[in-house]
Amino acid sequence: MQPRLDAARTAPGLRSVMTGLENYVHQSGLEPTLLELVKLRASLMNGCAYCADMHTKVARSLGETEQRLYAVSVWRETPFYSERERAALAWTEAVTLVNVDQVPDDVYDLARHAFGEKELVDLTAAIVAINSWNRLAIAFRTVPGTFHLGVRPPETQVVHSSESPVGG
Repeated sequence: MQPRLDAARTAPGLRSVMTGLENYVHQSGLEPTLLELVKLRASLMNGCAYCADMHTKVARSLGETEQRLYAVSVWRETPFYSERERAALAWTEAVTLVNVDQVPDDVYDLARHAFGEKELVDLTAAIVAINSWNRLAIAFRTVPGTFHLGVRPPETQVVHSSESPVGG
């Protein structure tokens, strides 16, 4: 795969804007492993290989198990996730596919039962962010496998990581 365009160099303010949203999400108090499951699920749904690779690496660094990472696409059929995680994954799917069902009431009710109002807004912000990152990485063909934990990417790549392993 050959990258198409260097978005960070072409639009230098983009990374700081996107990183600002990521910083907000990571300071929201939502569990880091929950956020990584959400990011991984959305990335798999969107077909973003770069982001799927990144978020499996970050999740592993936070102690996530291989079993749960492998099963995130079929979470409904497994007993590996808590009710809160199930609500977050259902919310992730509905918000990611907003054009399909406009986020159904039953999914909202499930998420609202598991998350407080601010938590749900923060979770939605995380989903908005990962969907944006996915679209950037897919559109400009960010090369999968090039993310390394704890390494700040060069300013000339289209990526969504910071120096810590909890980037976009």
